[in-house]
Order: sequence, then C-alpha cells, then structure tokens
Amino acid sequence: MKHYLLLALLSGLLFSIGWPTFGHAFFLFFAFIPLLFIEEKFLKNKADKFFFLYVYLAFFIWNLTKTWWVYKATAVGGVFAIVVNAFLMTFTFWLFHFVRKRLPQSMAYAFFIFIWISFEKFHLNWDFSWPWLNLGNGFSEQTDWIQWYEYTGNFGGSFWVLIVNLLFYKALSKYLQVRNLRGLMINSGRAFLWVFIPVLFSYYIKGHYTEQGPQATVSILQPNLDPWTEKFKYNNTQLVQDFLKLADPKADLIIAPETAISRYIEINDFRFTRPYLLLKSFVKTYKTPVLTGIDFIHWYPKHTKNIPETANRSKHGRWYDMYNSAVLVSLSDSLQLYHKSKLVVGAEYTPFRKILEPLIGDWVTKTIGVSMGSNVSQKERSVFIVPGTPIKVAPIICYESVYGEYVTQYVKKGANLLAVITNDGWWGNTEGHRQHLSIAKLRAIENRRDVVQSANTGISAHINQLGEVTKQLPYNVRGSLTVKVRLNEHSSFYTQQGDYIARVSVFMAFLLFFYSFARKKMQL
Repeated sequence: MKHYLLLALLSGLLFSIGWPTFGHAFFLFFAFIPLLFIEEKFLKNKADKFFFLYVYLAFFIWNLTKTWWVYKATAVGGVFAIVVNAFLMTFTFWLFHFVRKRLPQSMAYAFFIFIWISFEKFHLNWDFSWPWLNLGNGFSEQTDWIQWYEYTGNFGGSFWVLIVNLLFYKALSKYLQVRNLRGLMINSGRAFLWVFIPVLFSYYIKGHYTEQGPQATVSILQPNLDPWTEKFKYNNTQLVQDFLKLADPKADLIIAPETAISRYIEINDFRFTRPYLLLKSFVKTYKTPVLTGIDFIHWYPKHTKNIPETANRSKHGRWYDMYNSAVLVSLSDSLQLYHKSKLVVGAEYTPFRKILEPLIGDWVTKTIGVSMGSNVSQKERSVFIVPGTPIKVAPIICYESVYGEYVTQYVKKGANLLAVITNDGWWGNTEGHRQHLSIAKLRAIENRRDVVQSANTGISAHINQLGEVTKQLPYNVRGSLTVKVRLNEHSSFYTQQGDYIARVSVFMAFLLFFYSFARKKMQL
C-alpha cells in the first residue's frame, strides 16, 4: 500500500509541476505513468479496494495546487471545484479500469484516450462546466510547441499528452518485466519521437507563418479598481470618467474591461443615462468607438405573465433579469450589445435549477434575499462592427476565453480580432489571472487572430497570431496600452472544423464501451 501512495503522490506532483504558469508542460508527458502502474497492479490483483482513493489523491493534488485560487473569489465554489473536479477525473480513470477488464490491452488503452477526451468535451458543455484543467491547456506557456493547434485545437494537445504517456508507460513496464536496457532505450526513443516530431513540426509552421491582415490601433484600458474594496464605491458616471482618462483618443478602438460600468443599469434606459451620454460625447469628439463591459438589469412590470426561467425574484416579489454584457458605443446610432453566455457556476448561473429550486429555492430566497436565478445569455455569438474601420471584434467576456470551439463561433461570424474583457481581481495576486491570460494564447493560435485582453485588475495584453505576448501591463498597475493589431480574415482549419477530435473520441468511447459488454457476454 505504501508504494501505491507514493505513486499517487508522484502523479499529482507531475501534473502540478507540468501546469502553467509555474511549471513546464514537458512533465505532463509522464504524469499519468504512476497512475497506469497503480491500475496495472490492481488489475492483476483482481481487487479494487482503495483503487479509487489512490487515483483520487493524485487528481486532488493537481486540482488543489493549480486552482486553489478560486477559493479567493468564492469559498464554497473553490472547494466544490477542487473536490468535484478531482472526483470526475477519478471516475473517468476508473471507467477505463473497469472497461480494461473486458477488452484486449490495445483496445483498452485506446479507450483510455477516447474516454479522457470525451470527459474533457463533456466538461465544456454541462451545467457544472469547468474545463480549466483540460490537458491541452497545459501547453499555453510553450506556444512554440503547439503551432499546429490551428489544425487540431486544444484537443490535439490532450491527445498528445495521453498517447505519449502510454508509450512511455509501455516502455518502462516492459523493462521492469524483462530488464532489457537496450529494449528500454529503443522503446523510450520511439516515445520521444512522439514528443519531438510535433515540436519540430510546430517550429516549421512558426518559421513559415506570416502574420496576416491590415493593421489597426487599439487602446487597451486597465483601470485597476480592486473589486473587493474600490470598484463598487463609485457610481457609473465616475467609473466612465475614470477609465476614459486612460484612453488613447487617436486609436481606432478603445477597449475597457468586463463590468467597467458595474452599477446595474436598466437595459431599456441605457441610452438616456449619464454614462452613455459621456461615452457618446467622447466618441463624437475624437471619432473613436469604445467597447466596454457593463452590468444591465431589466425589471418586469408587476403582474407580468410568462416570466422566463432565467429571471430572479427579489425579496419584495419583483422579477428581474441580469446581464453581464459588452457594448460598443460608436458614431452610429445603433447600439451593439452582447450578453455573456458562458456563465460562472454559482456566481452567474444556477445549475440544474429546475431540480434545485423546488427543493431549496425558498431557503435561498429567505437567506440572501433573492431567488435562485441566472444571468441572461444568448444563443448566438455577436461580432461588433466598428464603423469607419476594418475592425470586426469578438467581445469575449472573462471565462468564455477558455472555450476553444465556442470562440470559433465569433470568427465564423466574421470576427478578425478577439477581445477578452475580464475582471480577474477577484482572485487576488495568484496564478488565476496569469493562467487566464496564458490560455488566451491558445485562442490566438487556433484561430490565427490577434487577441487583446483588457483586465480591470489582472494582466492586460496584446497577443499576436502566433500566441506571443507582445505587450502587457503587469498585475495591480493602472494604465493603458496602445497596440498595433492585424486583422486576419482567413479561417484556420480548426476554426472551420471545431472540436472534431473530441467528437470522434466520444463516438469511439461509446463504441468500445458497448463492445466491451458484448464481448464479455460472448465469452460467457
């Protein structure tokens, strides 16, 4: 039992030191190996007692060391994310162990790859979505290695990690059986080829890639108002006045962060408010459009019938909708709006609301004064057309930048620039804001689009089409960046095809899972 514990601890350590931003992705190629040895031992012993616990320990260490900072924003959410995500990873690995008893070895290991990628795809779309630790994200600091993400997307990286781990495991496992050093060198060499060939291919792509599209100038704002102590002390007029002081009026576009206008404004009255008139006056004076984050609210009149499912109910019985939105104010009379659609569980979205509300809804209302509800999202992505310029910008709000195929939907609608507006101050000076910026590099490579990130408190930056940060403002610094961006109009293969690797994996995982039962019955 002691060596099982050591193997589990080793696996957790390898995942942790292999993860950005304080780590190197090379270690990910070995992180599953100790778990595969544990699985092999339990399979031979034909006993599953404590198997789940050893595997859970490894994944718990990974989740705890790399995402503990969620606790800074929400204690309950942080504990839930770490405990439950480690459980889901463990269950996925246990499922591989369960199926392996029923399949030939080669098919079982193929199932391991397919089921893990299926889990990651599932984690992008269900009510408790938390894909932060999807394996492909682990290369966000080694962008020179993954220029081929423009063909495979994030799941190409996940497949790479899984197949290399299996190859190294087989090489070491065979050596421990026969103690043939020459065989170990040959088999390890084959595994290293799976590491080096994609890296060399990536360097080849990078060396032959030319950034594409006409240039434009963007002013990226970082107001640096601490959301815990400062931001909500000011009214919306003061917030707009404050961030406009940072803007470069000579730019083609000014970008302010998520909820830069943070006091809820009735969505139907925005045009008549002081913040809007200030923005409009600035735009008319300098001929420079402003994209900013904003919190909207909509109060339903009393006795309104057919209240939507997303609505919240106040302690006074009034129903209302909330929106975490982006708005483009330009010389045009039309107002371009986008409502954040990948919502943070708990803070912006109540998962399984139809089930939970009848059970605990009254308790929540009495305890915190509002009903269980969610922000309003929208089904389709919006792209902001900046008048008088070639800029067609994707307003990506905070957490949405973690979702690869989701971001491609903006590009398919014509976006030639990706703008991530975020407020990372909730996490404090932790790895959270650094990892968030790092993951945005993957979206740049996948779509071959420049990315500009405007953070209230975090790191504001420009990322070029190769996933390189060319300019940035450090954490906890008030200021702005004026950057030149390129507006690429061409679509990458991944933009067009999306998560095809994951879709194939889901199909193959189901096929092998059901085949394992059919094969077992045939043997009986």
